[in-house]
This record gives sequence, structure tokens and C-alpha cells, in this order.
Amino acid sequence: MDTDGGSSSETVQVRNKKVMLKHHINGLPKESDLHVTTETVVLKVPQGSNTVLVKVLYLSLEPYKYIRSRKIENPGVFSSYPPSSVITSYGVGRVLNFGHPGYKKGDLVWGTTGCEEYSLITEPETLFKIPDTDVPLSYYLGVLGMPGLTAYVGFYDFCAPKKGENVFISSAFGAVGQLVGQLAKLMGCCVVGSAGSKEKVDLLKNKLGFDDAFNYKEEKNLDEALKRYFPEGIDIFFDNVGGKIIDAVLLNMRLHGCIALCGMVSQ
Repeated sequence: MDTDGGSSSETVQVRNKKVMLKHHINGLPKESDLHVTTETVVLKVPQGSNTVLVKVLYLSLEPYKYIRSRKIENPGVFSSYPPSSVITSYGVGRVLNFGHPGYKKGDLVWGTTGCEEYSLITEPETLFKIPDTDVPLSYYLGVLGMPGLTAYVGFYDFCAPKKGENVFISSAFGAVGQLVGQLAKLMGCCVVGSAGSKEKVDLLKNKLGFDDAFNYKEEKNLDEALKRYFPEGIDIFFDNVGGKIIDAVLLNMRLHGCIALCGMVSQ
């Protein structure tokens, strides 16, 4: 068995289960838009290639999968998945075989992988090596991965928070929003978040340490709601939603306030 990137002619074949997009989604996603298939793959990268083969250990589920599963007429940041292709995701994996000189067998990595058991990474520059294994590997899909980096850079570098400032976070129970809220509390800010259910609101206030939170679906007038929670105005708005939320926030920002546009999921 050769999984060391060497030249042995012996190869190993395994069954690889993967999730594929049948066709572009129109409207709300349905189970019939996807299908799971299994095929035989060889645990060896193509000879002379710069690719990396990983055994996928963990996968995350992000909203952008839905965006890419639809037909995007004018691709920008995102492009559509081709029909009958494997859906991609952020994943954690272990290197089995490699052509890239920067990797070795057994390396733990996180980055963009296929939603499959074994994934051939054709752009290994999208992978990040995992240096520390004294925390659960799944953390590299959360607080130590893309959501954590987005929250940290977006809040500290772009918002430049100061102790005592008023911070409002939309979609505060999302992977990024809940981390921004906790970072803001560590800075000594007053933090309020919006979410879409009573359960999420309760968790924001009682488990994640937010000063307050509200269900935007229960607010008939978002402008009045924000004036109630921020009578002195908002210093920092970390937006993950866009739409009506940001329209209301603009009426309640303080002079020299900061708005971080992280996402606009409503649009």
C-alpha cells in the first residue's frame, strides 16, 4: 500500500460516498435536488500532479451552499455548482497521499473539500495545516476556522471597538454572529442581537452572554425596537442580514459609528 506520495505501483481502492447536486435549485431546496452516490476511488494522487488526497473527518454546513446550488447568472464571489457535481464544503481531513511538496502523510488540514469521504484537493493552497490537536478537530470548522476568523477580523480590525460602546448584531445566533457577540462582551461593550426564534433569543441572553436580544419576527416596527434597545444610539453594527434591518439601523447609528457588512442573507 502506497500513501506516501512515492512511486510504488501498488494502489488501494476504496468506496467513496459523496453528495451531489442533481440540478440547479429553483425556490426552496428539496431532498430530491441532491443525491448520494458511491464510487470506487484509488487512494493515490495523479502522477506528477500538485494535488493532495485527504480522508474527510468533519464537514460543516454553510448558507453559501444554497446560493451556489442555484443558477447564478453573473458570477462574482460565488459561482454555481455545475449540475451532477459534488457539493463542496469547509472540512477537516487527514492527508493520505500528496503531490504537493508542502504536505506529508498524516498531516491534519482544514479548508475547502468535497462533501465526500475521500476528497482530491486540486488547489492545495486553499488548505490550512492544523498545528494543534489539543482541542477537538471540529473547532477548526467553527471558532478556529472560517467563522472564527471572520468574526475576529471583522470585529477587531474593521470595527475597532472601544469599551462601553453599543454593539448590535443581526443574525446573532449564526456561526459568525454569536462569536462577534462574545468578542464584544470581552471588550466591555453593551451587546444586543436579533434572531428569528424565542429559543435562539433565550440562548443568546442566557448562554452566550448577550446583554439583550430580540426576535425580529415579533417586531412590527424595527426602528422603534432599536430605539427601545439603544436609546443612545448604536456605535457598531455587525450586519449579517441586510434588507429591512439595515434600513432601520441607519436611523439609529451614532455619529462616527461603524457598520461591518459581513453578509446580506435576506437579499
